[in-house]
Amino acid sequence: MSEPVVFIMGATACGKTELSLQLANKLNAEIISVDSALVYRGLDIGTAKPDFAERQGVQHHLIDICEPWQNYSAARFCEDACRLIAQIQERGKKVLLVGGTMLYFKALESGLARLPDADRQVRNQLSSQAEKAGWASLHRELQQVDPAAAKRIHPNDPQRIVRALEVYRLAGEPLSYLQKKTTGKLAVPPVKFALVPNDRSWLHNRIEQRFESMIQAGFMNEMQRLYDNPRIEAELPAMRSVGYRQAWQYIQGGKTDELWKEKAVAATRQLAKRQLTWLRGMSNVNIIACDLLSLEQQTSAVLDDVDKRFVVASLKLNGKETHER
Repeated sequence: MSEPVVFIMGATACGKTELSLQLANKLNAEIISVDSALVYRGLDIGTAKPDFAERQGVQHHLIDICEPWQNYSAARFCEDACRLIAQIQERGKKVLLVGGTMLYFKALESGLARLPDADRQVRNQLSSQAEKAGWASLHRELQQVDPAAAKRIHPNDPQRIVRALEVYRLAGEPLSYLQKKTTGKLAVPPVKFALVPNDRSWLHNRIEQRFESMIQAGFMNEMQRLYDNPRIEAELPAMRSVGYRQAWQYIQGGKTDELWKEKAVAATRQLAKRQLTWLRGMSNVNIIACDLLSLEQQTSAVLDDVDKRFVVASLKLNGKETHER
């Protein structure tokens, strides 16, 4: 990797797709999707997946590479992304990594901890313990063995409590300690941009409008096909995506829940909130006020900064090559 890649991050519905297409054409770049739902074939309308016409001739990667019944992980993303970055740069093109799966961005930049695989027996033990004593009891246990993890994991978040305790029981070391023992995958620090609205209500309105557009575009027909597939189950990662989870429950319940759309929109807003929280915790991020700047202004702001970074990277690389000669 001879030059920095560019991260275009942001919450769902912030306009990442439109901005990335503008930038890709201006920079002669290819786009690597950083989205844990776009990897799945058949999840099109509910993920706002750009179709071939919308991609405007820009090469996209890591879209439609898995079946909905398969798993895709952050570790696999890092492997795929590093391979693609090298191939794209060898073609003399720049690399844009675009999406809202913040864990994938973090894993690529900072690395992944070596954690034990899930253990059904340990998880069953923890679930039984929770049924008898309550989740608050497990959270107190977590405070004893891993205070740092307990501080960031809410007492009402059973999935993460179980994982943290499971890691401790299997590895004998706290999850928070293991997570610090990581190495990033990028040889050159990335240039990072984030689309962040000043007014949260602007984003909430866009989320609601986009979901209604998905319904009009045939989202429920798409969901019914997925539901009818015997290989697809509710607990698969693909079906836990916002919108799909609520639509699955709506179909499973005989389509009697009149509030399912409101639940889907609320879940999407919660996702956006978590994404923005991730962004606030990341360093060296250039914030783009997506609700105040036009698409042209956003594009210019990114290009101005990217040009400076690439000039610096080129000077450093040329200086290193001259020194080595």
